[in-house]
Amino acid sequence: MGVKGKLIASKEVKCGEHLIHDLFLTNSHHIPYISPSKINRIDINEGEIGKIGTVMNCRYNEDGQEKIVKYVIEAIDHHKNSISRKVIEGDLLEFYSSFTFVSSCQNRWATWTIEYEKKIEDTPEPLIFLGFILDMTKDIEAHLLKK
Repeated sequence: MGVKGKLIASKEVKCGEHLIHDLFLTNSHHIPYISPSKINRIDINEGEIGKIGTVMNCRYNEDGQEKIVKYVIEAIDHHKNSISRKVIEGDLLEFYSSFTFVSSCQNRWATWTIEYEKKIEDTPEPLIFLGFILDMTKDIEAHLLKK
């Protein structure tokens, strides 16, 4: 078994937290237009948008390189405005044997929680990925504030 870890980061948001949650849940295909320097494409591979069990594929730019992540939506909590995603394929699984990331938006805070298990102990924590999703959240907030 590898070393397990958990990272949590929150960002205060001035737009309604339900707007961010709704964008991630039902309009994620708009994110490449909102944050084009970070997200290239988001597609549904299986299932329906906004449903547990839906498999999605995302092409994103991390640290100047295009990466791919394929994930399944494991849980949705409309009261906490949260979505839990488990990575099932892609670049992250080269370094981590398991990787889950959760977005939640409550009380004017957008929070990201990443739980992972490293394949080898020397693998760095996924701080670059965490920074990437926080930057994407800033882009989304700026977009929603313009409306």
